[in-house]
Amino acid sequence: MAREHEARILDELPPDIAREVRDAARARALRADGVLFRQGDPAHSVFVLVEGRMRVVQDAADGRETVVHFIAPGELFGCVPILGADTFPGTATAAEASRVLEWPTSEFERLMARHPTLAKRVLAAVGVRLRELQARLREATSERVEQRVARAVLRLGRQLGRRTDEGIRIELALSRAELANMTGTTVYSASRILSAWQRRGIVSSDRQHLLIRRPHDLVAIAEDLAPHLR
Repeated sequence: MAREHEARILDELPPDIAREVRDAARARALRADGVLFRQGDPAHSVFVLVEGRMRVVQDAADGRETVVHFIAPGELFGCVPILGADTFPGTATAAEASRVLEWPTSEFERLMARHPTLAKRVLAAVGVRLRELQARLREATSERVEQRVARAVLRLGRQLGRRTDEGIRIELALSRAELANMTGTTVYSASRILSAWQRRGIVSSDRQHLLIRRPHDLVAIAEDLAPHLR
């Protein structure tokens, strides 16, 4: 299950341009649970994840926290300043020990002006994110809870998964609460659905990973082609 390839911002740049772009960045290391930026902070930089996993969350007015996105290696994030925003709309935290590249907004804009290929990659990456957000909004308003959870797990498989002999392995400490707020449901419902899938052999999980054993069955649930969860 391949990741959305447009999101891997530097992968397909010509080597000389990729080298120039990387050389202009500042490298930063984060411990697990380290905060890169907080919701409402001034947005002065753009980032690419080099190694590890990041999560972006938003705090609602009622105090609830929603996981907006998990960031995979190679992915552009925190790009709102190049879209005209003054502050970050969410908080970016390391889900595990991570390394990022950081560019001041002015420097990244200079690089995009100098290299149209980079600008096209940025636009493609932003397009991927917008399509994902549109899909999540459509799911939240029109689909059953089990479908939404299936789509969320499949999305994580595309973004973070690695194919193994057993299935698609997502190396992420994903809590039931995080899965619940990603899909607009309760922790009880998310736990009940995952437990039923584990009994049926569709997935297995522990505190450090989630394994999609039968991705075709999960797709059938997401597309409402399978019997509803009992």
